[in-house]
Amino acid sequence: MIQDIELINKCIKGELKAQRELYDRYAAKLMPVAMRYGKSQEDAEDILQDAFIKIFNSLESFRQEAQFLTWLKRIVINTSINHNRRKLYEQPMLDIEKTPLHVEKELVISHLHFTEIMAMLHKLPVGCRTVFNLFAIEGYPHKEIAEQLEISEGTSKSQYARARALLKAMLDEANQVVQSNISMS
Repeated sequence: MIQDIELINKCIKGELKAQRELYDRYAAKLMPVAMRYGKSQEDAEDILQDAFIKIFNSLESFRQEAQFLTWLKRIVINTSINHNRRKLYEQPMLDIEKTPLHVEKELVISHLHFTEIMAMLHKLPVGCRTVFNLFAIEGYPHKEIAEQLEISEGTSKSQYARARALLKAMLDEANQVVQSNISMS
């Protein structure tokens, strides 16, 4: 297996075999990122395909200042945001000053399978899901999220709080189902 830098150079030269190898090497690692932002498997596949087009067109700008996988993930995240941008404006976003916030107790999700958690994320409105992914999973600060999504920092915070509240309600419901199944046993 050739090293990333050699593979990148071959891709820049337009070698299709190298492009295929790059895709095969990283698609499975990047698909979960696209899945968190897409509403469905098809959305995630579209996001990933668009991201790889951008990756191949941008390889010359990779400067090795960050790890290659980190650079790739950033492109997938930005592609996801652009893919969802139209949907973000179709749903209203609440500003934090207009949203009551409360501290929540820790949530228990150990009994849930990854697909169940992903299904819960996909049930969130696109604005909440995007902000939740960027803040809680990717680790972006609210200020940067606000700039990327062209919203206020307060709106980013309120969307995150709303996402947490919605996820908590879904988790509480799932916990009740588990508890009732245990008590029936």
